[in-house]
Amino acid sequence: MLNLTRPAAALAALLFIAGCSRMQIEDFADTEPRLVLEEYFAGEVRAWGIFEDRSGTVRRQFTVDIVGTRDGETLTLDEDFVFADGETDRRVWRITRLDDTTYEGRADDVIGVAKGRSMGNALKWVYDLDLKVGDGTTRVRFNDWMFLQPDGVPLNRARVSKFGFKVGQVTLAFRRMDQSAAGAGTTPLLATLQAAE
Repeated sequence: MLNLTRPAAALAALLFIAGCSRMQIEDFADTEPRLVLEEYFAGEVRAWGIFEDRSGTVRRQFTVDIVGTRDGETLTLDEDFVFADGETDRRVWRITRLDDTTYEGRADDVIGVAKGRSMGNALKWVYDLDLKVGDGTTRVRFNDWMFLQPDGVPLNRARVSKFGFKVGQVTLAFRRMDQSAAGAGTTPLLATLQAAE
């Protein structure tokens, strides 16, 4: 007879440990430099990114040119994507600051409202998105973290999941285009992504 007691106990322990170790936005409340989304992204920003599947294989590489404009408490981000295979895409975010730490965002392919919180150098976004796959779309969840580095480069990591299971991860590095052409704000990761472009 199969004994399920030990595997079930081990699984319960792992789930408990994973639940206890989950990163919270409050963990970054005292970190510097402080990330203020509507200040950093006002103007022209470029991002370099990769998408890895669940096994860690890089499936796509891309750049994003972003133009941010502010109107009161609302930040509009007009994002133009260019993928390494020549495909292009566009997304327009409308992000509103609700209080000192809370944001909400909307875009045409985002289902409902994206919920965001920011503390210290970190920002966390959670939202559902209709992701383009071939000629159709599939609905996925993004669990998105951004961290502003001391040299002015935000690093972004987004876990992409469907039905609670990880399907991939997106990694991005950003640079404001008004930084000096001599390479201000360039980190080794950013340089690597630029070289892979």
